[in-house]
Amino acid sequence: MQTKLAAFIRDTPEGREADAILRKCVHCGFCTATCPTYQLLGDELDGPRGRIYLVKQVLEGALPTARTQLHLDRCLTCRACETTCPSGVQYGRLADIGRAIVEERVPRSPWQRAKRAALAFALPRHWLFATLLRVGGMFRFLFPSLVPAPAAPAGAWPAPRHARKMLALAGCVQPALAPRINAAAARVLDRIGVSLIEVPGAGCCGALRFHLNDQDAGRDDMRALIDAWWPAVERGEVEAIVVTASGCGSTVKEYGHLLAHDPAYRDKAARIADLARDLSEVIPPEAFPEHAGLGRIAFHSPCSLQHGQQLRGRAETLLQRAGFELSPVPDAHLCCGSAGTYSILQPKLARELRDRKLAALQSGLPVGIVTANVGCLVHLQGGAGVPVAHWIELLDEALQG
Repeated sequence: MQTKLAAFIRDTPEGREADAILRKCVHCGFCTATCPTYQLLGDELDGPRGRIYLVKQVLEGALPTARTQLHLDRCLTCRACETTCPSGVQYGRLADIGRAIVEERVPRSPWQRAKRAALAFALPRHWLFATLLRVGGMFRFLFPSLVPAPAAPAGAWPAPRHARKMLALAGCVQPALAPRINAAAARVLDRIGVSLIEVPGAGCCGALRFHLNDQDAGRDDMRALIDAWWPAVERGEVEAIVVTASGCGSTVKEYGHLLAHDPAYRDKAARIADLARDLSEVIPPEAFPEHAGLGRIAFHSPCSLQHGQQLRGRAETLLQRAGFELSPVPDAHLCCGSAGTYSILQPKLARELRDRKLAALQSGLPVGIVTANVGCLVHLQGGAGVPVAHWIELLDEALQG
């Protein structure tokens, strides 16, 4: 694709990156076949190729409009198009660059600004989100579809006792919504001789505010997380940073890129990104004996796992070895519609995507659904006819049994 970027962006780091990405695109359209919003809406501008043209126009000096913003807002940033693209176009990064410019130039309505500001303020603050969740729980009988069900107790977290140690990301909403996930991970890792440790202040990874187009605030959250982890990393006390929410993991693995232009943090960010691992990457299948007969389940692979981190089959292998049968899932590459705050900001599209995903997941008549991201878990729970859990919870239960 030929480009002629406008002067305001041409010689900036973002401009040079965007130009390189745009020049890789050959207009083939393969990406539209795997784009969830294009499948729903059938509009070229609600597919990756159309959105690439919109961003290109803005970067070349065209004035963005509310329609430009709408089509970019509708994008889930699932990155299925990146998996499909034969030319290696980094669509997700281009979308971030384009959205930041459009956000500066297209004013949102007061209601949109208020909603986004409330999400950006409340969700990254664990104590505030947990308080709001408890208050909401008191009125769940009035709004059962809007307020998540009470979380299961976390259970015991093994005391650090092994020479091998790994840090865990607590996250921002996960401790309140699903505290059992990290505790289950700690129990499973303890069985293979690894102590999993959470350090104070290791909360939001920065993805939430970054993808709400408050990119500066998102980077501030990234720096705060690096600061919380850095003493243990600098002392060489840990061999990896384990992330149980694949959406957060995808972001942490990109810290080196996202903070590359910050001289105070770029080296630390690159080190943190190098240490980051999805939970499925640190549990070797051969660590546990093979079993059978634990029931038929469906695995939903989050977009952040299969497209963002390009990890496929690892969690599934662990579950099968533990004794679970995995039912087939049609169109397993498609997004469930959660996508961070997307399910709140684009509820109609998110529900349609969720219903399609649940139909696919439940088509094999599983007794339960498992996934690898807390956002997907809660979103699917809102409409599923069977229990939905994180895969490590089932593995933990299987090993205890």
